[in-house]
Amino acid sequence: MIARRSTGAATATGRPPNRRRVPLTAYLFVLPAVVFLAATVLYPLVFNIDLSFRDAGLRQIVTGDADFVGLDNYAEELANPDFRSALAISLIYTVLSVGVSFACGLGLAVFLNKTFPGRNLMRSLLLIAWVLPTVVSANIWRWILDGTYGLLNTVLGGLGLLDKGVFWLVEPTSALISVVAATVWSTAPFAMILLLAGLQSIPETLYEAARIDGAGPWQRFSRITVPMLRPVSMTVLLLLFVTTFKTFDTIYLMTRGGPGDATTILPIHAYLEAFQFFRFGTGAAATTVMLLIPLALSLFYFRSLRREEAS
Repeated sequence: MIARRSTGAATATGRPPNRRRVPLTAYLFVLPAVVFLAATVLYPLVFNIDLSFRDAGLRQIVTGDADFVGLDNYAEELANPDFRSALAISLIYTVLSVGVSFACGLGLAVFLNKTFPGRNLMRSLLLIAWVLPTVVSANIWRWILDGTYGLLNTVLGGLGLLDKGVFWLVEPTSALISVVAATVWSTAPFAMILLLAGLQSIPETLYEAARIDGAGPWQRFSRITVPMLRPVSMTVLLLLFVTTFKTFDTIYLMTRGGPGDATTILPIHAYLEAFQFFRFGTGAAATTVMLLIPLALSLFYFRSLRREEAS
């Protein structure tokens, strides 16, 4: 009777009878991760945003007395033709890289979703391009595209398609295409893995019913595969855009933003503003703009996803 009354009293107060309190040690285990993220992500982000509103040169960074100038740095960057050129090149580079990476990833995912000997080995080999460090992959592509002893010129010359070596990273158009190719090479396997997981989640009974109804391969792909892959595809496109838009190391290692400004994307422009010309305020403004574009796209994506779930 006493046990029943105590349970009833606990229920009458509106509290669950078996509610457990989280011990203090649980928070202590999480604390190092929180401190690490605050020190390496949150503080630099807040510092960069604050710096974008200040007139900060090298002396002001050292002394810490940069004057607050409001939106002057943003206005200066928007009026700067170098910033507008870098933004345009960033968008062109990102759209091309994301589109080709997604198409290649989808094609590889559809191919590897079939059963054939050596399928697992091929998956593993394709993932090497994704897991390689950026320094390694960028230097591999520099060697492939070298105008004097590059592999691409050697192969094309052996096939009789070239009479002399082409300096792929020196011409503006070919340099941009080259960095897009290097980016696709390293990001397409990532898209392939996610899309392959989405393909394997589609029930096989849908394809069997379509075959019985006389649907061909293209009809099955367009009427079943594409609609069923839409949520995964949107996620892959968003991740590819965010990853590609902030790319710095691949392009800087391959072309240093050249020739001229043909491959000077927004991250390289911000780097040059801050660490070559020591205009830290305008450099911080450029990186803040670089943050806002993927953030706006992410908000649009989550809003669209919520609408689809509600409908």
